[in-house]
Amino acid sequence: MDIESEDRSGIAILRLEGRLDASTSPVLDKKLQPFLSLKKKKVLLDFARVDYLSSAGMRLLLSATKKMKASDGELLLCSMSEDVMEIIRMAGFERILNIFSSEEDALR
Repeated sequence: MDIESEDRSGIAILRLEGRLDASTSPVLDKKLQPFLSLKKKKVLLDFARVDYLSSAGMRLLLSATKKMKASDGELLLCSMSEDVMEIIRMAGFERILNIFSSEEDALR
């Protein structure tokens, strides 16, 4: 998994590319760690170039969402393919995760 990062108006944007599974979840987890302890920080994960999401990836997203909320932060997700979105819907996570159709929608 490749991860590019950018800061836009105080929101950290991480653009993901590849698969988010058991072998790549630790890479994203390590990249998220600095943000999980900051107060009132928003992190946007751009899934436009993610082609697969496993249960390990979903656990990481759920865990990071809970940790961000605990520190008054927010984890936002955007630009998911229909295949990735279907996996999230099957798990019922669309009600838990903050998912937006595009980066522009998430930044508003």
